[in-house]
Amino acid sequence: MPEIVVTGRGFDARLGDRAFDVVRIDRERIEQNAANRLESVLADVAGLQQFRRSDSRSANPTSQGLSLRGIGGNASSRALLLLDGVPQADPFGGWVAFPAYATGRLGEVRVTRGGGSGYLGPGALAGTVELESATPAQLGALDAALSGGSRNAVDAQASATLERGRGFATIAAAYARGAGFVPIVAERRGPADRAAPYEQTSVAVRGVVEIAAATELQANLSAFSDRRERGTAFTANRSEGADASLRLVGRGRWGWSALAYLQTRAFASSFAGIDAGRRTATQTLDQYNTPATGLGARLELRPPMGEGVDVRVGADWRDVRGGTQELFTFVAAAPTRRRLAGGENRTIGLFADGAVEVGAVTLTAGGRVDRWRIAGGFLAERALATGGVVTDQRFASREGTEATGRAGLAWRASPTITARAAAYRGWRLPTLNELYRPFRVGPDAVAANAALAPERLDGAEAGVTIAPAAGVTVSATLFHNRLTGAIANVTAGAGPGNFPGVGFVAAGGVYRVRRNLDAIRSTGLEVDAAATLGRWFARASWSHVDPRVEASGLAAALDGLRPAQTPRDLVSATLGRRQGGTTLSATLRHVARQFEDDANTRMLAPATTLDAFAGLPLTRALSLEARAENLTDARVEAGVTGADVVERATPRTLWLGLRLRLD
Repeated sequence: MPEIVVTGRGFDARLGDRAFDVVRIDRERIEQNAANRLESVLADVAGLQQFRRSDSRSANPTSQGLSLRGIGGNASSRALLLLDGVPQADPFGGWVAFPAYATGRLGEVRVTRGGGSGYLGPGALAGTVELESATPAQLGALDAALSGGSRNAVDAQASATLERGRGFATIAAAYARGAGFVPIVAERRGPADRAAPYEQTSVAVRGVVEIAAATELQANLSAFSDRRERGTAFTANRSEGADASLRLVGRGRWGWSALAYLQTRAFASSFAGIDAGRRTATQTLDQYNTPATGLGARLELRPPMGEGVDVRVGADWRDVRGGTQELFTFVAAAPTRRRLAGGENRTIGLFADGAVEVGAVTLTAGGRVDRWRIAGGFLAERALATGGVVTDQRFASREGTEATGRAGLAWRASPTITARAAAYRGWRLPTLNELYRPFRVGPDAVAANAALAPERLDGAEAGVTIAPAAGVTVSATLFHNRLTGAIANVTAGAGPGNFPGVGFVAAGGVYRVRRNLDAIRSTGLEVDAAATLGRWFARASWSHVDPRVEASGLAAALDGLRPAQTPRDLVSATLGRRQGGTTLSATLRHVARQFEDDANTRMLAPATTLDAFAGLPLTRALSLEARAENLTDARVEAGVTGADVVERATPRTLWLGLRLRLD
């Protein structure tokens, strides 16, 4: 047997990935990002987007779900996010706690566009995003960076590695804070508007050791804290969490992997109503705690099948539970009611995935069968003054079975051309947040729906990858998706007035209810290119989609419209140069216009931004780094309320700092 190297990672890349649209972001690009944030790194892959344009310094945390291929979203992720094989979406809401993932501890990001990746778990409707922790070779013995930025901002990250014999340990930490910018655009601000500060911390400890011949144990512990304000009084947000996982990986003749993990989360948020002149803010909701936990396990086998054959089979289980605890219906600045709502979701699945290489052709197929259960759902509301019951609902448990999968082929027509085609089906269970928790954005309110059904997506794609010269690749993919039962926030009324599930909605506010639409269909084109020519490097990504809603019944008014928060075009292009340890790069990004709402009545203007990065060595171990976000200070509209008040994303932000690296 050849020598087995302890890496801290799972199995090698899957042979069947050749048949799918896969984009990789390496360690160098992760480190040389202007914002130094994971969501900005992911923006290199056009079509991979959050629900809103703002990032984790100013956005409401519950709006940061990931999606792909223009199928829309409602803050819950429609793409499966993994870190070292562990699902990362919030157990209660399905959104992503981006401040938990310091870029300095990541070694690679791998994005697979297209659903049905049952091998990795349920929930990969639109695709899969796999994060891999950095290896000791990537981290070095010590890597530390400290930067100061616009608006009294500080950004610090550090990691250390200790290698001993057949194992290693790493620790990574990050801290960021800033006074923030005023989210509301200048012409619509009032005395109530102010800057939105943030403070975020994360730490991760990792140990990897060989415990037997060709068998390694990987242990991960991490925690994060996130404090943000949304730019007025009574709009503070607090997120906290801790994760733990153990993974055994056997790399012998029979490959095998056993994983167990635990997630804990707590979230709190306050909401305010603003008068018409934006002079005063009045508290309307105090979501003072949203505790949630996620438990899971996964067993995978990779039997020896010979050269050119890759087979993987296994089972996984995930159980999430949580609830929201809120004070609402404020009168004279004091709450009058208390709401508790929550439940439990569970999935148990069996999966198989295989690929075979026959000459110039690679064939792959995989599938999974999941048994799901929604249970323990409840909604209870009481009057604070008397303790009297206002609402006491218990929702019936539901369960079902889903069969999903994908198949594809890749044909290497010549040393420089590879053609591929694939078809897939994926599914996603509604989150506890969608089922049970109402929420507010400004004067608008959205009611939950405990009767929501799972989402199911069927899709097909065809593409080609061309490598016309050494260091140059160009890939293009045509796709068509149909998301059946898409969960959306459907307009059902307008304020002022009291509405079921949310209470009072002020004048100018809109009342919406989560519902399953008939479908969202999306057809589009994705193009990716990368080149390294001497000291110059470039990469570009373009996504063009034309999604449309199919709706009837109570949602019939949406039929033929575009899903909310879904631009037709997304573009990212980077050009840079490396020489003698010096790196200079610039990244241009463009997002086309998109609609804020399901009714397509509120439009967010297109935006083009320019980022820049410069790394200049001062000594062998020390370098100077300069970063610029949105260098031209373009207006990036992130939201618009029923009162036509526009919120913006990050304005021009400049950074200057030092990086120390000891190998």
